[in-house]
Amino acid sequence: MTSATGAACKIFQFQDVKSSPDPVFEAKKECLHPSPAPIVVDNGSFQTRAGWACSGEEFACPRLQFKSVAARSRGAARSETQVGNDIPNLEPLRWLLKSQFDRNVVVNFEIQELMLDYIFVHLGVETEGNVEHPLVLTEAPCNPLHCRQMMSELLFECYGVPQVAYGVDSLFSFYNNNTQCGLKPPHTGLVISSGYHCSHVLPFINGRLDAFNCKRVNIGGSHTAAYMQRLLQLKYPAHQAAITPSRMEELLHHHCYVAVDYQQELEKWRSAEFYEEEVHRMQLPFSGKVAGVFASVEERQERRVQQLRRLEELNNRHREERLQQDQERLDTLLAVQELMEEGAVEQFHRRLMELNMDSAEELQSYIHKLSLSLEQHRLARVEITELEQPLDEGDGVNQTEADLGEESAQIENVDKIQPVFNMAEYHQLFVGTERLRAPEVLFRPSLIGEEQMGLLETLQFVLEQYSPEQQALMAENVFLTGGNLMYPGVKERVERELLAMRPFQSHFKVVSLASRPDLDAWFGAREWALRNPVGSEGWISRQDYEEKGGEYLSEHCASNISPNMRISKPTQRANEVSLSFTEQSQDINTAISVDIDVLPDSDSGTLGTVLSQ
Repeated sequence: MTSATGAACKIFQFQDVKSSPDPVFEAKKECLHPSPAPIVVDNGSFQTRAGWACSGEEFACPRLQFKSVAARSRGAARSETQVGNDIPNLEPLRWLLKSQFDRNVVVNFEIQELMLDYIFVHLGVETEGNVEHPLVLTEAPCNPLHCRQMMSELLFECYGVPQVAYGVDSLFSFYNNNTQCGLKPPHTGLVISSGYHCSHVLPFINGRLDAFNCKRVNIGGSHTAAYMQRLLQLKYPAHQAAITPSRMEELLHHHCYVAVDYQQELEKWRSAEFYEEEVHRMQLPFSGKVAGVFASVEERQERRVQQLRRLEELNNRHREERLQQDQERLDTLLAVQELMEEGAVEQFHRRLMELNMDSAEELQSYIHKLSLSLEQHRLARVEITELEQPLDEGDGVNQTEADLGEESAQIENVDKIQPVFNMAEYHQLFVGTERLRAPEVLFRPSLIGEEQMGLLETLQFVLEQYSPEQQALMAENVFLTGGNLMYPGVKERVERELLAMRPFQSHFKVVSLASRPDLDAWFGAREWALRNPVGSEGWISRQDYEEKGGEYLSEHCASNISPNMRISKPTQRANEVSLSFTEQSQDINTAISVDIDVLPDSDSGTLGTVLSQ
């Protein structure tokens, strides 16, 4: 995560990166001969990485990197499932997304099988019959035995892999960085890792993980992204739909940082100058102008004139239609009056009844009213046409220019009072204190309502479980890894907290972040597979799986610790109690002789038994 720096008020664009489908690679000759090369899979809860454990520059990086999610609608066939990079945009399908993880532990092995199918197919591995390549797979610290059993059953029974090696992702990263630095094993140190769903503090003593004192904090990248989304949605309720989890992850990766002193940093943000320099304006996409709301003063004025002209035309049309109707009615009444003048009395009375009139006087009254109304409308129309005639040159032109000057002056005054609305600025997110408040969740889970220790409080608790000599050794090699610790300022924050919790004048050293915290686990697993050939310590064969069960773990420097299944010996008191109970039961058996006679039961008609002593 790199902090985006630049000029004051610099505007940043959301990348909205859409993934493209992964190509289907062909397995190289180096991966097949002289023996099948191991496949290294970093099975992360946020992203899965897979590649070959072969020497050479072309195999130095993972071939596949994709989100650990699958999308399949209800009732769809297995072949219609989209996995990883086959999903170009996660947001429309987010309600369909499924993962194989519950926090950081694999529990949904149907989805895990889809992930492995995707890896084998795109790496060009033949899966007909069985997979001939050994597999190096990462797992969670202190992984439950049942989960490892199910994973081993999937790999050996479904895919028929010859060898499997399990290791902890953060310990593989620790192993890789110690190897690059030239440190000789056994290593001792303290590993702090933070992933997508949770974080861990792992003590590492004499080349082995101390599983008894490992601690997990149920805060990770998903919680920081959700907190960032909640903060911005409360700040910008009009843009809730545009504030998506994917964009919040992008904000965390490129624009957030960890404050060395949280309260002091918040005080800096109170300054207006500091805010203008450090705020990041994120531009949301928008399309054109919304009609009728965000127009300039000139456009609003022109639109108002057009609306008035349209209303006037509409009124004139209605007036003409009314005049035409009145003229037609007047013509009809005059035709009836002509019938009376011609002496057609019967027709005249019939037409009066059709017009709902009682007498000739009423007819004359209607004719008089309509004639007056039509005459008034004609006179009004003549006056309007005279007013609409073009003005003569001279005073009229000067008056028109004066009116235009007054209108332009009024528009300028309005512009000074009401600034023009900037639609682009309306669609900007001003990310200020949110840049440090979201990552602070790692150290203060109470910000999101979680009642648990923060990452550095957990670090202090773990150190207190050891003697002062062991604490000094571990404090000399504090290692930070994980995709959720890529914020600028994390190393300085951990150093400050360690300085406060360690004794006066004691030495400690934060070895710094992993070189590439998000990929170092895969690099470490590949380095381990190159240095430990198949069949050596750390590999589990199919014979081991069949003889020792799916829970079996072959330990190595980056693995979990298999629990010791010790059967405690019975105490002397328990031996005495069991012996007396055995003697007593033997005495009872010899003292009581039981004779069983079978007799017919008179009540039920069945056979009954009689015990006699």
